[in-house]
Formats: sequence, structure tokens, C-alpha cells
Amino acid sequence: MNDPNLPATQTMHLSKKGKGFWWNVKKQFLLEKLYNPVGITLLILLAAFIAVGIAKFGVVFGMLFLIMVVGLPTVYGVVVYPQFGIIILLVMAYMLFMLMRLGVSGPIGVIMDVLQFLMMLGLVIKQRKDRNWAELKGPVSTMILIWLAYNVLQIANPFTEARAAWIYTIRSVAVVMLSYFVFLYNIRSVAFIRLIIKIWLAMSFFAAFYAAKQEYIGFSAVEEAYLHSDPNIASLLFIAGHWRKFSIFSDPVTFAYNMSMSAIFCIAMIAGKRALWKKIVLAFLAMSFLVAMLYSGTRGANVLVPAALFLFAILNYNRKVLIFTGVAAVFLVILINVPTGDPNLKRFQTAFRPNDDDSYNLRKANQKRIQPYILSHPVGGGLGATGTWGQRFAPNSYLANFPPDSGYIRISVELGWIGLFIFCMLMFTVLKTGINNFYLIKDPELKTYCLGFTLIIFAYNIANFPQEALVQYPSNIYFSMDMALISVLLRLDREKQQIAVTGKSQLT
Repeated sequence: MNDPNLPATQTMHLSKKGKGFWWNVKKQFLLEKLYNPVGITLLILLAAFIAVGIAKFGVVFGMLFLIMVVGLPTVYGVVVYPQFGIIILLVMAYMLFMLMRLGVSGPIGVIMDVLQFLMMLGLVIKQRKDRNWAELKGPVSTMILIWLAYNVLQIANPFTEARAAWIYTIRSVAVVMLSYFVFLYNIRSVAFIRLIIKIWLAMSFFAAFYAAKQEYIGFSAVEEAYLHSDPNIASLLFIAGHWRKFSIFSDPVTFAYNMSMSAIFCIAMIAGKRALWKKIVLAFLAMSFLVAMLYSGTRGANVLVPAALFLFAILNYNRKVLIFTGVAAVFLVILINVPTGDPNLKRFQTAFRPNDDDSYNLRKANQKRIQPYILSHPVGGGLGATGTWGQRFAPNSYLANFPPDSGYIRISVELGWIGLFIFCMLMFTVLKTGINNFYLIKDPELKTYCLGFTLIIFAYNIANFPQEALVQYPSNIYFSMDMALISVLLRLDREKQQIAVTGKSQLT
């Protein structure tokens, strides 16, 4: 503190002298943002350093420099600022396969693993300081931990013939679900939930727009090369003289399911209390997602919206909802039976006549054939025993060439009926928690969000029967987030109610 008895000139001299070295650093870098002789000199030296490094060591030096300049701050941001990490994770989950098709080289899929590891690391560091373990005591958290433990113990499954496949399969089946705890602990405000929803719907609209481009303009050169790279791809994606669209995702099924979930959420939001222009935007988005879903030619996705609307009508029963559901049901009946020459609409209609579909009948026959194996192997044949990994690590095994075609069937075959029971109990617990929280939440906005996410979880469980709905990006990440949000929303609502009560008591 300056002495008031000293002259003004002496006080100014002392204050300047007291600022010292760090004050000059702050001035040069933060206040003036290097727009000064020192900054220009440093930038010239840095440019010269990069030029010499690339000239002497080639592109490798440039890549290492980028990793140092961009990668290290990103890693720090993901670990220290979990909200930043969550946004990066959600965007990357959508854009992962798009980046691959754009020619970005390297193991891009590993980026997702690294992101999830860094966020779990940040959570562990934070928990060592806060020691807030209350969230782990919830019913959903308990069931997830049981499910994860069971999957880890599968490494010792005595029936497995492809033990090495466990290492590759555990990532997509169980480890991704650890992100549930990242979302549960780090989503702490309504504003952040709104941001997540906006980013998600924006990404979904981009995916729908890109699918329309594929439908009416055509595939890119990279996509054309992919479609004709393997005859098996054409046999799956070229149906009745029409290519199934996959947009920015890995396959048409993942694309269709994500469009369905986005449409279901928008419909739930329309039912809430919000401005008319917002409802119009949501209705436009819902229609865009539903139309884009038809481009995929995925019949299993067509029943998801009607099924979700059925649960929606039960949970949110009132006169307006009843009228809306009735109108939607009449429209659906007309759509199913209307004569059409459009290949997308024709394929949509066949979803509601499964017994006339050869593919569905073949799946039923396969499921009937595998039932004795499931009953005689209570812990299954081991993670990765079927499909690609089974063919790679145990090509001569009984399960290697069995096509599961269903998330539930895969669980039954690989993890046994015990694993299926644990998984079904997990899904039951999540849905029960979502429905209970919907009725417990008082705030209208949070209540609507809870309804939307509960409907999505319900729809994903239906989707997991005809296809494997929960193992591919971005579905697996967003499903874990949806499970976490139904608990987060109740916590935020109770905090708001507590603030309201405390405020009233202070006023009185």
C-alpha cells in the first residue's frame, strides 16, 4: 500500500518498480497480445524455427509440432475442463466416420478411446479431491457396475474359444458405458444441458442434410469406392435397385436409429411449454429426421417412433396428447397401406408386415437354432465369439459363423442367459428410473427433457432386438449420456426446488 504522506512522483515510481518481471510478461502477452516489438520478434523466431525444422526433418517435425501446440492444450482442456471434453466427445462421435472418408489417416477410432480415458482420468482426479461418491449409490449406477464387472470376468469364461477377442470387444460392449459416470458427475447445470441438446440436434440435422445429398445428388468418389470395394457391401446396401443411404455414419442402421431418436426427442419437446416458433422449428427438424430415416432403408427403425409415441401417450396422458396420438395413428395406418412406387416408402411399409419378409424369417430361424446353445451355456461362449472377431480368432468354432443380427441375441450367445438377465435388469432399472423421475420432477423444462430421454432409451431397447443398436458410434456414447441425464435432471430439479424454498424462507 502506498504511503499517503509520500509525494505523488515517488509513489508512482514505487508502483512501477513493484510490478517487476511478471507484470511485463502479462503486459506483453495478455494485455497487448504480442502486438508489440517483443511479440513480432518472437513470432519471427518461431516461424524460422518451424521452417528450419521442416526443412531438416520433413513432415514428421511439422506433425510433432502440431501435436505439441494443439494436442497438449487439448489434452489439458479435456482433463481439467470436463464440459469441454464432453462437447469434443459428442461431436467426435458423430464425425468419426466422416473424417475417415475425408482421408484423415491414422487410427482415428483410437481418438475416441483416448478421449474417454482422459475424461475418466479427470473424473478420478476430481473425485480424489471432492470424494463425492453419492452418485455411485443410485440404482442405475449399481446395475452398470454389475454389468461392467460381469463383462470383465468374461476373460475367464471356460467356454470361450476366442479369448483374444475379449480384448477387442470389451471396448465397445462395456468400457464405453463408463462414460455414463463422466456425464453423471460433470453435467451440473441446465444451461449446459441446453447446449448439449442444441449441438446434438445440429449434428443430426447435418446428418439428415448429407443423406439428402446422397439421395438426390449422389455419393462422393470416396463413398463410391467404398460401396464397390466388396461384393458383400453391395449385397447389403443395394436393395431393389436402390442404394441405402448411411450419411456420415458407418452404416444405414446406425444412421436410421440416430434419425429416429432425434425425431422422438423433437416430438417430446413439442409437447412441452415453449414458444410457437420453437415448436415450428422442432416440427421441421422432426420431419427432416423422419424423411432422412427413410433414405436408409432400415425397416427396424420405422417402428421406433410409433412405439415411442405409445409410451409417450401413456406417460403424458391428457386430451391434447390423446388427440395427437389418434391423428398420428390414423396417418400411420394410411402410410402403411397407401399404394406407392417409391422404393423408400415400400421398404417402410414392409417393416409392419414382418412375416412376409424373407430376411425376418431367416433371423427367426437362426434364433430358434441357437436356443439350445444358450440354454446349455449359462455364461455364454465369451465376448467376441460371434461375428468378425469370432471369425478372426476362432474361425472353426461353432459360434464364429453364427449371425447374431440382434443385440439381445448377441448378449445371449456371448454372455449367456445370465448376462442377458443382468442386461435386461439394467435396462429395466434405467427405464423405471426415467419414468419415476418424470413424475417426480417439478420444473416443466426439466420434466420435458426427462420425458424425451426416457422415450429414447425405450426406443433403443426396441431397436436392439432386430439389430445391434448400442455398440456403434455415436449411439453407444449418446445412450450412456441419456442414461445419465435422467438422473442429472432430477438432481438439478431438486436443487432448484431447494433454492426456491430457501429463498422463500429468507424472504419470510
